[in-house]
Amino acid sequence: MPLIPKAEGPVAVLVVTWNSAAVLPEFLASLPAAMAGLDWRLVVADNDSADGTVEVVRALAPHATVIQTGRNAGYAAGVNAALGATAAWEGGIRAAMVCNPDIRMREGCARLLVDALGTALPDGATVGISVPVLREADGSVVRSLRREPSVGRAFGEAVIGNTRAGRFPRLSELVTDPAAYTAPTRADWATGALMALSRDCLEACGPWDESFFLYSEETEYCLRARDAGFATRLQPQATAVHLGGDSRVSPFLWTLLTLNRVRLHRRRHGAAATAAFWAAVLLRETSRAALGRAPSRAAAAALVSPSQLRRAPGPAPRAPLSATS
Repeated sequence: MPLIPKAEGPVAVLVVTWNSAAVLPEFLASLPAAMAGLDWRLVVADNDSADGTVEVVRALAPHATVIQTGRNAGYAAGVNAALGATAAWEGGIRAAMVCNPDIRMREGCARLLVDALGTALPDGATVGISVPVLREADGSVVRSLRREPSVGRAFGEAVIGNTRAGRFPRLSELVTDPAAYTAPTRADWATGALMALSRDCLEACGPWDESFFLYSEETEYCLRARDAGFATRLQPQATAVHLGGDSRVSPFLWTLLTLNRVRLHRRRHGAAATAAFWAAVLLRETSRAALGRAPSRAAAAALVSPSQLRRAPGPAPRAPLSATS
């Protein structure tokens, strides 16, 4: 497929940290091989870490730009702060790599992702967001590709579970087909642990939505990019290991993830569709709560609280910003 000419300038590697000192050394050590063949610069936006994260960056990556937000500002706010630091770079940037600090890119991963940006697709869209194949520490593939949230998919996941429903595109957001992770696969959105964003996409879409403290911010951005003609696509030759977050076991984080799904749906759809989506999500969480799942109990309680739905919870002392949805 034809490529749009590449913008000049360095690739900005943007990392948002919050108490990430334990995972940063290996991440920083992996960057030279991962970024091989690219002119790149590292920007770290730190959300008021108390564990020496900033000191680790300054010791191990003295040439990095460090932005201290002064508060636990959220993932989207951290991305925006890091992007803001690149505004003063002469000539701008070619692309941005948004990374969690618990990502371990394999050799050449970034070059593959960045080179895929700008690919023109048959329907007139261009690749504005490029994502790798993510693997767990044991080597298994993370199902990171997603379809747009919908009422039917929410009910499908509530009734038969997202893994089983993932085989049917109308019944689940989750893309489970193994073949999707071995070919250049277009998705409505992808988990945000690692993604390359083209300069054109960044300029067209503007800043990330900071009203999503954590979770759904990448969903919102990918869907907004799609609306502007920029596709999200998997680059199968690019791989990285994701050590992962704890949203599956933390009641607070699972509640935040659940509420933000409903809030995002409300942003993009009318009242009736949002009510149906809320009902489907509530069905899922109450059914899991009945099986003794504590995070789902917390999420179900929050879903029936109007004040919680109006505004999803903000920062919590134990909310790690490396977790993704």
